[in-house]
Amino acid sequence: MEKDYVFDLLNKAVDQGHKLGADFLEARYDDLQLTTINLTNDIIKQSSSINRKGIGVMAYYQGTPGYSFTPELSSEGVAEATKKAVKLAKSTDIRNKLKLDFDKIKPIKDHIEVKAKKHPKDYEFDDKLAMLKRGVSAIKEQVDATSTTGMYGEMYGEKFFINSEGSEIYWVPMIVDMRMVAVLISEGQQAMGAEGIGASKGLEHFDEKGRSPEDFGTIAGKDCKDSLNAVAAPTGKTTTLVSPQMGGVVVHESFGHLSEADFVVTGQSPIADRVGEQLGSEHVTIIDEGVPEQGGLFFPYDDQGTKTGKTVLVEDGILKGYLHNRGTAKKMNSELTGNCRAINFLYNPIVRMKNTYFGAGNLTFEEALEEVGTGIYAVDMSGGQVGLDGNFMFNCRKGYLIENGEITKPIKNSSLSGNILELLKYIKGATKDIEIRTGYFGGCGKNGQNGLPVGLGGPNVIMDQVLVGGAQ
Repeated sequence: MEKDYVFDLLNKAVDQGHKLGADFLEARYDDLQLTTINLTNDIIKQSSSINRKGIGVMAYYQGTPGYSFTPELSSEGVAEATKKAVKLAKSTDIRNKLKLDFDKIKPIKDHIEVKAKKHPKDYEFDDKLAMLKRGVSAIKEQVDATSTTGMYGEMYGEKFFINSEGSEIYWVPMIVDMRMVAVLISEGQQAMGAEGIGASKGLEHFDEKGRSPEDFGTIAGKDCKDSLNAVAAPTGKTTTLVSPQMGGVVVHESFGHLSEADFVVTGQSPIADRVGEQLGSEHVTIIDEGVPEQGGLFFPYDDQGTKTGKTVLVEDGILKGYLHNRGTAKKMNSELTGNCRAINFLYNPIVRMKNTYFGAGNLTFEEALEEVGTGIYAVDMSGGQVGLDGNFMFNCRKGYLIENGEITKPIKNSSLSGNILELLKYIKGATKDIEIRTGYFGGCGKNGQNGLPVGLGGPNVIMDQVLVGGAQ
């Protein structure tokens, strides 16, 4: 699609919205290509390629928003969507008790061209299938698995944005992801191993050290075989070292959502009105960022056209702020954070996380193990549940015993639970190195918008008083 044509359509939405009486307009165009391949037991179980493109229009009337969209890329389609958005804002305004207007800012003009070294659009289906087959072959070299699965996913495209201030933004999202899973059923026992990671890069991601299909398959197969000899984890409150991916899930699910300002302004979050309070130990820093140096999700602008920076939510245990859209930022007299996101043009933007992670500490990995002494190392999870009261329970799919400061035996599937606002008080340290990852599979869910790509990670974090449940 020609850029000038798209921006012209978006500008028409803004102009028409003002003529219909709206106070402010935002118009965006998403063109996203999503491809999924599932190779199970050497058979292509799923192969899909979806193009989701369309225009979304947000109209504001006296602090009340109205949203509509159209997949029709024409003046007529945009005119109809704009008319519906303005009508919805005006009709809802009478019943809206929480009006969130916002201060006007200087318009942003930015076009970001990110070129992948190996863009997935330049490679055929067979090239991607061949990568999965390489990973599955590596699984089989490690274990005589009952079942093998290789999954590949990619998302790339273009995002355009215009608003009443005259902002004009263009950028290119991209994610590639690969996962390998091995399952072995032997003598009534079921063992599983899984490995994989995504990135906001092209296929060159799978050329990096430790990121090849063979690397993923080898680890999945080895973990599957090793888990047959896994021992039960110690139960009760246990000192736990959590990996970057496990810690990233914990901080995203159990704390990040509490910091989303739509929950805060409505009083649903237990950390509302607590800025400046000491919520955790001096070892706790929690960050949400749009473009971290350590990798993760590349997300330079949100769907309100706000530049995404680095938001420190907690620093040295002290709550510093929340994640905002433009309306909640003004309501709470806060800086803009760039956290208004929609999964695609079919949905209105709401407050969502970007890359959320614990800040680095000053320990080496070996020093962290020594600090734990006796406990467990929680490496990866497979589901769980959280509540807006801060309570959480995650299934630890992959973990190890730590005995006398050393990693020893793999442990069986266990549960990790607690309340994040209590747990933060018992964080005893973190390692220096940070890893942040993103992915095509899974994603964050909120208000019916499920599968939004986010970034997770951080350092290895020492958490005391984690309630560990027995093997499942």
